[in-house]
Amino acid sequence: MPTVTPGKSDESLITASRQTTRKDDQEKARAIDMTHYDFTLKFALPQQDLDPEGFVEQLFADGCDDALIGIGQHGRLALDFTREASSAGEAVLSALTDVQRIVPGARLIEASPDFVGLTDIANILGFSRQNMRKLLVKSGPTFPLPVHDGKPAIWHLATILDWFAIEKGRDLDAALHEVSRVTMQCNLVKDSAGIDDSVRDRLKALVA
Repeated sequence: MPTVTPGKSDESLITASRQTTRKDDQEKARAIDMTHYDFTLKFALPQQDLDPEGFVEQLFADGCDDALIGIGQHGRLALDFTREASSAGEAVLSALTDVQRIVPGARLIEASPDFVGLTDIANILGFSRQNMRKLLVKSGPTFPLPVHDGKPAIWHLATILDWFAIEKGRDLDAALHEVSRVTMQCNLVKDSAGIDDSVRDRLKALVA
């Protein structure tokens, strides 16, 4: 039986087909690795007299079309993101970069989900507030310490989810767990900016 040797046009078609297949495979792999992360970033505008409404259209057109933008308070912006990314860190950091590029001088007030009270924890985990309170009391010193021990007490959500995953073996929303760790880091870094360098290391050794 005679051997058929592909001509140049056939070889080109084969090469193009292989390249298309490779590109499709790469795009599928990227799609599989991407996750939607929900988080909120609240900012103070660089000047109190600036009208936040003036930034809404620009934010939407220039990278933040995956966010609901709130401008209810004068001198403030709140962006409620659902951002697709390869990690929660990439999602939050890219959102921060976008906002500060479009609104130079905007200062982060708070990233969430992070600070939560007992009712918030109960709602997130599907408990009644009463059952959540009983669990807190029963768990005693093993339960995470609050960041504010008042009425209401406030915790970092990430430390609560870590505790439930480790101590209770509870299956958690992976995206929520991951993004809560990142937003906690954002708030910790923001709040630590005012620490005097001369006492930073000593304080860390005493209270961390």
